[in-house]
Amino acid sequence: MRIPSQLCFLASLVLVIHAGPISQPSDKDEATAEVCFFCFNMILVCVFCLSLLIISLIIPYVTDETTAVRREAIQLTEKMKEMQKFFGFKVTGKLDKETMEMMKKPRCGVPDVAAYSTFEGKPKWQTNKLWCFYRILNYTPDMSVAEVDTSMEKALQVWAKVTPLKFTRIYSGTADIMISFGTRYHGDAYPFDGPQGTLAHAFAPSLAIGGDAHFDDDEFFTFRSSKGFVLFLVAAHEFGHSLGLSHSNVRGALMFPTYSFTDPNHFSLPSDDIRGIQSLYGKLLPSMSNPQEKHCSSLTKFTTGASSAAS
Repeated sequence: MRIPSQLCFLASLVLVIHAGPISQPSDKDEATAEVCFFCFNMILVCVFCLSLLIISLIIPYVTDETTAVRREAIQLTEKMKEMQKFFGFKVTGKLDKETMEMMKKPRCGVPDVAAYSTFEGKPKWQTNKLWCFYRILNYTPDMSVAEVDTSMEKALQVWAKVTPLKFTRIYSGTADIMISFGTRYHGDAYPFDGPQGTLAHAFAPSLAIGGDAHFDDDEFFTFRSSKGFVLFLVAAHEFGHSLGLSHSNVRGALMFPTYSFTDPNHFSLPSDDIRGIQSLYGKLLPSMSNPQEKHCSSLTKFTTGASSAAS
């Protein structure tokens, strides 16, 4: 096979190039090489130092973040244990099926505590002042005005029947218990969460917002029907908070945190709730059946002359 002449020429050229003499480096080349080598080493040192600086900045941040995550996990586990203990479940600290089902139930927005209990410090309306005022600021579209009025009145009477407390409605001014319906962010620091979650919340007796009860208008409230949430039952629970009761872990108690339907026509206040409210205000004695009108003046928000009383 013949090799093309062009290929022979290129091969000869390569051999000539490789066979040629290699020039010796001059002093100038060596000096340049030393400078380059020095610069290269300095660059490596700078990169190394910069890496150490970055690591020193990142490691504490990562450590802090890791510590914070661990702390939150521990707190969540402890809260889970408290909740499981409150409801009488097996205390594991894990989100098991039983705990998850309880968390999904419609409920009051006030935090859980224990068997009939009061808020820390036992806040209450003054026991020597028997008359408290309430005012309905607005209404839910789910019910008629008359149904809402009746539901609120009956809910307050649940507590009045077993204590010396009496309640009168006012139509203007600031009452001891201000009642309103709202959604999501509604003027306090505890926004509602939409349908099928927190139904309502109320505040323990105190100045300003104390005693007030707020109802989530994203829920569907009813007068008697079980095809929604009976306003009377929700309100009676919230007014327990307005008077100073916290949650009870006794199933069947009105102050149990989750909602449970009961026919309003056959409702009676459970004994656990009676013991709780009477621990604050005492029992209703026969001599108190027609008390002289007095209001909750030391903690009241009622402004004299700014309202008209109605039964």
